[in-house]
Amino acid sequence: MPGPATGRRRCVFGSRTLLACLVLIAWDGSRARAQTLAPDMLRPMVGGLGSPQDPPLRKLAVDDRTDDSTGDAVVDDRRRNSKAQAVSQAGQVPEYGLPPASGAADTGFDSLNRTRKKPKLHPGQARPKAPAGPGSRVPAPPPVNRAGYPRLSVPPSQSANKPPTPPAMAGTVTGQPPRTRLKVDDDPFGAVGDYAGSFLIKSAVELGGGYDTNPGRLNVPKGLPFWVVAPEFLAVSDWERHALVADLRGSFTGYGNSLPPTIDGAISPAPTDVSRPNFTGHIDGRLDVTEDTHITSQARLLVSTDNPGSPNVQAGLVRYPIYTTLGGTFGIDQNFNRLNIAAGGTADRTVYQNSTLTDGSTSNNDDRNFNQFGGLSRVSYELTPAVKPFVEVEGDSRVHDLALDRNGFARDSSGGYAKAGTTFEFSRLLTGEVSIGYAAREYVDPRLDPLRGLLTAASLTWTATPLTTAKFYSTTSIDETVLPGTSGVLTHTYTVEVDHDFRRWLTAIGKFTYGTLDYQGDNRIDKTYTLEGDLIYKMTRNLWIKGTLRRGILASNVAGASSASTVVMLGVRVQN
Repeated sequence: MPGPATGRRRCVFGSRTLLACLVLIAWDGSRARAQTLAPDMLRPMVGGLGSPQDPPLRKLAVDDRTDDSTGDAVVDDRRRNSKAQAVSQAGQVPEYGLPPASGAADTGFDSLNRTRKKPKLHPGQARPKAPAGPGSRVPAPPPVNRAGYPRLSVPPSQSANKPPTPPAMAGTVTGQPPRTRLKVDDDPFGAVGDYAGSFLIKSAVELGGGYDTNPGRLNVPKGLPFWVVAPEFLAVSDWERHALVADLRGSFTGYGNSLPPTIDGAISPAPTDVSRPNFTGHIDGRLDVTEDTHITSQARLLVSTDNPGSPNVQAGLVRYPIYTTLGGTFGIDQNFNRLNIAAGGTADRTVYQNSTLTDGSTSNNDDRNFNQFGGLSRVSYELTPAVKPFVEVEGDSRVHDLALDRNGFARDSSGGYAKAGTTFEFSRLLTGEVSIGYAAREYVDPRLDPLRGLLTAASLTWTATPLTTAKFYSTTSIDETVLPGTSGVLTHTYTVEVDHDFRRWLTAIGKFTYGTLDYQGDNRIDKTYTLEGDLIYKMTRNLWIKGTLRRGILASNVAGASSASTVVMLGVRVQN
């Protein structure tokens, strides 16, 4: 007998029921051929609900052999739709899931390190196209061939046998952040340097030659040709903590000929060989004990001679005697929030060579040798990150090797200075330090008057335009002398320098220096004026060509001590 009906009815085949089952099967088949499909019956379902925008699934096998004309029309339409859908999707890779960083906010950065704010465009950069929104036109699918595959956009001959460009180089990797632009080099012709371990080392040497109309700074000028060699060395540490800097600069000016030993029958006040060396070097170190406590130190060396035209130069010399000053400073630097206190001790030793005279004899300069010991302290307070006023006090004692000099004066002394100023930085256009104070020195010999005077110090840099920079320097020093009855020399110098770049490779430098030398106790006052112009042609980073024209004037209130000179020089600079 028949069981429960599920779809088609079940029959239990037997001898009595065979004919009844055949009749039932025939009747059910006729009913199945008469059924039609509703439009929404075979659409995909999400969570049990259908979406009217979802495309219909491909119709399952349906027996189109029916006598109903309506059923035939529906079957033909579904076949055409299924074929068109299969053709339009040919060659397309289906995408699953959500795109990366789709849940990020509208600001900040997403998981692909892409900014979510409005991008900043560079000059000449095209604006990115906005994504297609609702109602925008969607591009038509690519054309297909008879087999249903997309047609090639270019002939095969134009794309065959060509290696594809890596996506990373083409910039087409999905989610790849844009590449950052390289920083513009502020000095495209500056020295790059080399690394030796953790030190950046830069070196250079200048070679030049020219003509000096008065190298001895005589009242009656006598010109000579000259040549110059000036090496430089700079090493800077690249450490996370602590620091070490070595800055060494030197020069030697040699003259091909000699000056006459006598002028109008009198002994010349200038040496016959006016060649001069000059070297200035210092090594600075900093030890970071804590974030606010630092131990500082400096070792320094100075090699030079007396300036031409100075009254300290003996008459009848073969060459200038060389003096050497070797010293150092050791101190501590402590920060208390915005308050900074720095203190240290100094020690220096100055030694002169013996003088060689034109008659073959020598003159001892031991009376000019002395040791200097002192200490200094500086207190500063940071009002703002751009303004930091300070007060600095220094004191020292000078002890000579000989109690009396060649003229019988005891030159041991003690003194120092006090000054107040500030360091500042205004919009990075005007930076530097300026201070003013008072300097004084007392001598052991009562015949030598105390030396006193105004102290000025400044180092300012003004970036007027990206191509023009102005600088101002000012220094004050108390120097020793051997003039009888003269306590010392109070020296002030003021320098104004303007640099202008006509091109990145062509720079002009103008410099003016004014100085005063007050010989206290002798009533002698010398004034110096120097006007200099340099033109630098930078061929490469490693090779420069430099031309110099300099005019110097020494005006003195002592008769016969004034002089003037003009220097013309052309040289090259090789640097690394």
